[in-house]
Amino acid sequence: MDGSAIDDGTPQTLESLKRARILDGAMKVFLAYGFARTTMDDIARASDLSRPALYLLFKNKTDIYRAIAETLLRHSLDTARAALARDEPFARRMEAVADEALIALMQTFQQSAHGAEILDKKNSLAGDVVETWRNTMTGLLAAAIEEEAARAGTDLGASGLSAAMLANLLLDGLEGMKMRNPDPDAQREGARGLIRAVERILRP
Repeated sequence: MDGSAIDDGTPQTLESLKRARILDGAMKVFLAYGFARTTMDDIARASDLSRPALYLLFKNKTDIYRAIAETLLRHSLDTARAALARDEPFARRMEAVADEALIALMQTFQQSAHGAEILDKKNSLAGDVVETWRNTMTGLLAAAIEEEAARAGTDLGASGLSAAMLANLLLDGLEGMKMRNPDPDAQREGARGLIRAVERILRP
């Protein structure tokens, strides 16, 4: 999902359309100038709105940052659910989650000179939003892993493992790869390796 098409999922009223314009405009200027240097004036200009109109919907740029985070992470979860619901083998569905819901989410930021600064703000400005996303994503992956283990007749508990543990292992591994190597192709290859390792546990 890129910064030019942020849809926060609210019904299409005049207010929601203005809100979407603000989030689109803010994303563009955050990526262009960084969060610290961006002002509410910058966001108003990028959104083609007056300052008073902007302040009617958001009290400051932190509020806008949080709204962008909520929107992007909601999109990530929706994408993961759709990928996991496909009629495809376990590994292919998990690879689709990694590629479409996780790696693709980061590409817009990694292509910006200010991407690292913007991402660094996520825990201080939207830590609760990120935590909710992480817990929900872990639950989605764990459910898919548990289902595959049941299909294969594998008792994870007998090995001291759980579906949630493996889901967290996948997410931690992907997070580490994103920090070490910004190349999306390398991240996809690493994700495939992690998923193959999990699949071998499920189908020994």
